[in-house]
Amino acid sequence: MTRVLVVDDEPQIVRALVINLKARKYEVDAAHDGTSALELAAARHPDVVLLDLGLPDLDGVEVIRGLRGWTRVPIIVLSARHSSDEKVEALDAGADDYVTKPFGMDELLARMRAAIRRAEPVVGEDESTVVTEGFTVDLAAKKVNRDGTDVRLTPTEWHLLEVLVRNAGRLVSQTQLLQEVWGPAYRTETNYLRVYLAQLRRKLEADPSRPRHFITEPGMGYRFEP
Repeated sequence: MTRVLVVDDEPQIVRALVINLKARKYEVDAAHDGTSALELAAARHPDVVLLDLGLPDLDGVEVIRGLRGWTRVPIIVLSARHSSDEKVEALDAGADDYVTKPFGMDELLARMRAAIRRAEPVVGEDESTVVTEGFTVDLAAKKVNRDGTDVRLTPTEWHLLEVLVRNAGRLVSQTQLLQEVWGPAYRTETNYLRVYLAQLRRKLEADPSRPRHFITEPGMGYRFEP
């Protein structure tokens, strides 16, 4: 049974989510502040976290960073904040999706299911390490090594790299990348891809201006070549 951790300081929202999720056979834990959320996550190991940003003790972004210190559990932000800067900050900290309040329960459940699916491993142990002539990607350990040194990637950079590496040799469309890395609401934000692909190339390509591994297919998407 899938376990959901609901983190929100508004009792009516928590109550509505708990009732709806339990009716659909989810196991549910609830926290009303960031400290309790981090403690519950460590104790109960949820399969997905629904997180409000406006908490009474910690900012939601701090909670995301706290979780990302030890777990890749899918995190869906629920917030009344509409600023794109705040959304980007939450996503860059490691959130998987962002739903603006008020939201429809059916849409939230669909995004939850998608986030959980994306978190499931899709390669076997023998396929978990990808080696190129310049760097190595360890999908199981979530690490990248270049010339004997670990490369520091942001959560968003890692997520983008992971999607491309798991589809090595295949064209991944712009829409698919945006949806998998940033969520359905960002399917048209192609500028995100240009910025983050440029960052990956700077960190991993021998010659970022003439990429060997991160190939752009103009107007269509991107392809990773080992």
